[in-house]
Amino acid sequence: MPVTRRSAVVAAPPADVWRTVADPYMLPRWWPRVERVEGVGRGAFTQVLRSDRGATVRADFRIALARRPTELRWTQDLAGTPFAKLLRRAETRIVLAPEGDGATRVEIALDQKLAGTARLGGPLVRRATRRRLDEALAALAAVF
Repeated sequence: MPVTRRSAVVAAPPADVWRTVADPYMLPRWWPRVERVEGVGRGAFTQVLRSDRGATVRADFRIALARRPTELRWTQDLAGTPFAKLLRRAETRIVLAPEGDGATRVEIALDQKLAGTARLGGPLVRRATRRRLDEALAALAAVF
């Protein structure tokens, strides 16, 4: 499945946006469905998410790259989790660039490789991913 990319301009300088996106504890303020973050440390964190049906779901991530103040990448730990039935790989990449007048262009890219029969739902997954990234960007802009 191709990488899904979305971008928007946030009315804050890159350093301020970086402090928000690089702090896992800030994810509940701007990343869709994240209720809280646990186990932050040693380049890893756990998102506690709420499903559409109200169930709590945990997803573990590792920070793959943190290049202050321009790029952040995290990958989802899939082995041995329910997510492994759907995904072979999931990596989120956030790139920040100055956009004049103290603003920042934020690009979020989600690289997902679907597993097994989940590959048949590729177009649906891509559409849902675009929607989720747009929600994240709108919420991030609202933080500032």
